[in-house]
Amino acid sequence: MARARRNKAYKLAQIYDRRSREVPFNAEVAEVEVDNPLALDSGEKILAIRSIRNDPLGRLHAHHQIDEAQYRGGRAFQHDWEQAERGPQAVDTTREYVDGTGTREPVTESQRQAVLRLNRVERELGTDGAALVHDVLVLGLTMDQIGQRRAVRTQRWNDYFGRRFRECLDRLALVYGFATGAECAYRRR
Repeated sequence: MARARRNKAYKLAQIYDRRSREVPFNAEVAEVEVDNPLALDSGEKILAIRSIRNDPLGRLHAHHQIDEAQYRGGRAFQHDWEQAERGPQAVDTTREYVDGTGTREPVTESQRQAVLRLNRVERELGTDGAALVHDVLVLGLTMDQIGQRRAVRTQRWNDYFGRRFRECLDRLALVYGFATGAECAYRRR
């Protein structure tokens, strides 16, 4: 029996288009260009969809309110915070049970380095700047929520917190090495 021939109009590119066409009604997404994990050549990029609903930093970047250096500086801060955090941990069932006394795991070198970088960031940002960065990048608060926590609820304060947060992101980009002093001075004008 002869094999059926494919239609010439058949496009192979449509097979590999895995982007979602339908998103939930409350989804907030943005297209972002990322490195292709299946690429044969280094540097190939693909478009991916990223959720920005609970990600203030991602939302600012997707709406072009911050640049790439500020975004990467904020992500580096978040990474260091996650490395240094020693909160509640899951029970390790592979370890031997000994009368319910949990021994503390030793601090790893990566945790120690993350804490040192976070201490430097706090010195660079100051107390108020460090609190603002923590509220936005760790707790995920909006400028309006930050104003409510500080008992100031006007638009003028929200604008101030937004400008101050971008200044802090400039400083984070400097501390983590994603920008130079000249680039940050140019943005302040």
